[in-house]
Amino acid sequence: MILEIDTDNQVQYNGDVSDLSRMAANPDITPASAPRNFGVVINLGDIVTVNGQPAKGIMVERLLRLGLSPTATPGNAIADVTRTQIGDRIFEILKSDGTAIGSIMVSQFTGGAPAPGAPLVASGGNLAIVGGTGAFLGARGQAFTGTRPDQIGSRQASMAEDPANRRRHGGGRFRYVLHVLPMARPEIVVTAAGPAVTHSIDFAPVTATRPAAVGEILSAFATGLGPTLPGVDPGKPFPVSPLAAVNSPVEVLVNGRAAEVTAAVGYPNTVDGYQVNFRIPSDTARGTATVQLRVAWIAGAELRITVQ
Repeated sequence: MILEIDTDNQVQYNGDVSDLSRMAANPDITPASAPRNFGVVINLGDIVTVNGQPAKGIMVERLLRLGLSPTATPGNAIADVTRTQIGDRIFEILKSDGTAIGSIMVSQFTGGAPAPGAPLVASGGNLAIVGGTGAFLGARGQAFTGTRPDQIGSRQASMAEDPANRRRHGGGRFRYVLHVLPMARPEIVVTAAGPAVTHSIDFAPVTATRPAAVGEILSAFATGLGPTLPGVDPGKPFPVSPLAAVNSPVEVLVNGRAAEVTAAVGYPNTVDGYQVNFRIPSDTARGTATVQLRVAWIAGAELRITVQ
């Protein structure tokens, strides 16, 4: 799964202040001194889209400058590789309404060429996804710096500048490319009779002899949709009342196109069982149609049902 995360108002605060009383104290734009090797920087950026969809959240990056190079200049570090900094990065991702989805944690070398196997859109860096929370619990993978059409580098600021004014003063615009290997994917359950997709009116299975109708609301029974609101303890069943709504963005794709999702909840008295109600789009072609779940941008397998 590829996530393209765009950030705005990105500012890199350089550790150029030794007097602790001056840190984060200046309300105005405060230019930074050029970072020196072994210096610490903090990068902050507002998450604004994920895979082109509106989102909120924060990207926080903590870096230690190294300046690694096979042809190092005085003050930088000699090495067989070219990298700029070592550090960690956290993406805490929210829905556009502010509902938490989850976080992705990255350990990183910045600068230099992308690592072998990087997505072709990656422009540089050697970064590993080492974990996640919420919808991204247990995630692994790799991350890179991408390129967006309106990209602007992080605004350089002194750590004397008050970060409360970051949005007012503005900053850079960035894109990050994450190749995420999730611990679980949203999957429609498959039974001996086929996909667990039913007619919502009576919960009879959708079959070739009783196909779905265009415009009809169906119910899909699935696993791997992640956290709910209200939440439940790990390993505990979902409550009967109130129903536990999936708190990540839930999409149902019919023949690759988004269908209207009318409900997505944890199925009562089950652990990791969910019910997703969706409407077959009015322009769906009759015959065999594919159905696929996508939750927090993580896609499950395509299954097939019959539409009349």
